[in-house]
Amino acid sequence: MPDGTSERPRVGVLHQLPLLVWLVVLWMLLWGSLSWLNLLTGIIIALAVTRIFYLPPVELSGRFNLWWALVFVATFAWDILRGSVHVAWKAINPRSVPHSSVIAVQLHSKSDLIMLLVSINISLIPGSLVVEADRFRSVLYVHALDTESDADVEAFRQTVFTAERRIVRVIGSRSDMQLCEAPRGNV
Repeated sequence: MPDGTSERPRVGVLHQLPLLVWLVVLWMLLWGSLSWLNLLTGIIIALAVTRIFYLPPVELSGRFNLWWALVFVATFAWDILRGSVHVAWKAINPRSVPHSSVIAVQLHSKSDLIMLLVSINISLIPGSLVVEADRFRSVLYVHALDTESDADVEAFRQTVFTAERRIVRVIGSRSDMQLCEAPRGNV
């Protein structure tokens, strides 16, 4: 626009249908009853929320791989168990002085959804927590325990890349899959 302001891109109601349905379902769950009044008010609230509080549309790849989803769930459960034991040992071991770092990890994928899911995945595993996400550069800043050396930092960075690759194999686009297989330098 000539005055320097930017206008939000118009997104149709049909494109935001999954979000609208989810908000209506959430509204009805919060009220705890199924009624026409709750359904109608849920629709009105969902439309108001999506129009007032603009969110960029989530672009889905349109693919879901069941095999890789099962692999992801199994490896995620193993990572949680292993992280829990590791953090518990650090807590009860009197000689252990944990060294931690905040590590910048540039993801391969540019998808907001992939970035969100990787952030959730990494944060749910004990011993690591995403403290900031740079959406425009696809960089996660992660607080990680036991990073005493550069090799430890690089090993943790590879752990994040592995989590990203697992998630991309489940729901990512083919271009994201190719990006995840390509070698990547440090941030």
